[in-house]
Amino acid sequence: MERQFKKQLMIEHGTHAKDTGSPEVQVAIITQRIEDLKQHLNIHKKDNHSRRWIMLLVAKRRKLLNYLKRKYPERYTALVAKLWLRA
Repeated sequence: MERQFKKQLMIEHGTHAKDTGSPEVQVAIITQRIEDLKQHLNIHKKDNHSRRWIMLLVAKRRKLLNYLKRKYPERYTALVAKLWLRA
């Protein structure tokens, strides 16, 4: 993922311009990484190393979403709707 695209995700999902640590930004970046790896796996079907990374990223995203749902339910529902994730 290139730097400009990552900055764009931070601007879209962050609370301020240089927000990199909020759960919303982290989930957005992880979601994009998952999508990139999915596209890679469509081409390279036997790449088990990338398949493992997808599983790790999905687990990390789920942990962040659970935290967000527990602490800030309104921010959670907004983020899930914005990123088109299943709840």
